[in-house]
Amino acid sequence: MSLSPTSPSLPSSLVADSVVDTLRAAGCVFAEDEARLLLSAAGTRTELAALVARRARGVPLEHVLGWAEFCGLRIAVEPGVFVPRRRTEFLARQAAASARPGSVVVDLCCGTGAVAAAVAAAVPGAEVHAADVEPAAVRCARRNLAASGARVHEGDLYDPLPAELRGRVDVLIANAPYVPTDHIGLLPPEARDHEPLLALDGGADGLDVQRRVAAEAADWLAPGGVLLVETSEDQAPYTARAVEHGGLLPRVAESEELYATVVIGARRAC
Repeated sequence: MSLSPTSPSLPSSLVADSVVDTLRAAGCVFAEDEARLLLSAAGTRTELAALVARRARGVPLEHVLGWAEFCGLRIAVEPGVFVPRRRTEFLARQAAASARPGSVVVDLCCGTGAVAAAVAAAVPGAEVHAADVEPAAVRCARRNLAASGARVHEGDLYDPLPAELRGRVDVLIANAPYVPTDHIGLLPPEARDHEPLLALDGGADGLDVQRRVAAEAADWLAPGGVLLVETSEDQAPYTARAVEHGGLLPRVAESEELYATVVIGARRAC
């Protein structure tokens, strides 16, 4: 991209065209959309050139911009933190539909805290907690959830949660990693090179962390509470089986629009 600080001033349309051409040559499928975002984020020609160069090297757009749009919210995304996917908006909406003011909501493997933030925004008065084992993710989630009053905990799954939540959680959310280990190499470079492996690798069949979540969920859920787990269409029967083995009643919810699948497990009301 020939937009050095010493370049003569160019009409904005030519600058935009140059950005699009650079992104397209780098393999960016949505080059026009990305160009608009990068152009709006840059204050100077030098900043624009730096942003475009990072994106052309394969850095995720959200890491370049420093944010991602999720359920109408602008979610801060720091380098090295898992980028919230649009399909996960289905998980957030299903969770919000299961909550009400006063509900206790827990988001495990929270990453940036995007799902917790979306639920907190949609359900005022909910008591929201989020947890992640990655320090960078916890730092990012605290930034995104600060205004909502949600509490963010650092540790492995249930370990860092306050003991008083046991048996009181109305909505338990888990967007645990579910990519099988031998499929990691098939992921786009944006994911495998720039996101933490811990947030991607779900073990041999992709369900290792989901099974751990499901095994303890009933102990944390209130009577009538629900567990919601994002998974893939192919893995959904196995995720549902893990949820059932955990003592919950499973069902599968799907969104064709977002190509998203969520297994919902309900604890009996009594």
